[in-house]
Amino acid sequence: MFTQFKNIDTAFQHIKRFSIYLILANVLILCFGIYKSYEFANKAQNRIHILYNGKVLEAIAADRKTNIPVELRDHIKTFHQYFFSMDPDEKAILSNMTKALYLADESAKKQYDNLKESGYYSNLISANISQEIEVDSIALDLNAYPYQFRCYATQKLIRSSSTVVRNLVTTGEVRDLKSQTDNNPHGFLIQRWETISNLDVPLNL
Repeated sequence: MFTQFKNIDTAFQHIKRFSIYLILANVLILCFGIYKSYEFANKAQNRIHILYNGKVLEAIAADRKTNIPVELRDHIKTFHQYFFSMDPDEKAILSNMTKALYLADESAKKQYDNLKESGYYSNLISANISQEIEVDSIALDLNAYPYQFRCYATQKLIRSSSTVVRNLVTTGEVRDLKSQTDNNPHGFLIQRWETISNLDVPLNL
């Protein structure tokens, strides 16, 4: 009889121990599930969906400091594309220049005025010359503010009979405006901008 009671007590201890382990395991699984739920919710909050050219794209929100080099290069590239890409049409040239001058200060306006006064744009229009630019690389110095840059690009002057290729190098610095607008989505401003080289590429014979 005592042996039977002892067996019942041992069995009860086993069941009690098993129940405690089972409860602890459930609590751990529940805590892990709650932690993962919060982690997933935080990741979901950092996701931004944007509409671009009729397509919904997902972007990830991040600290702007980690994106400054990317944003600076895109700002500089966009400015150069607006400033140097043009068709032989006065309205198209003016449209591109207006967009470019939102991204830079009076140093770009001076270059535009000088080219206009010298008849550069009139010559493009009268000779039906299209101008294209491809930015090859942009060197940035982020150790000092305003951020210094040097832009290396390939410029093409396309006419019906021939194409002239030029190596273009410009330099300047970029200031952070601390705000973005539709006309200046990155919120930067190019200043002290100048062209330091714009030489024809010799043709290989």
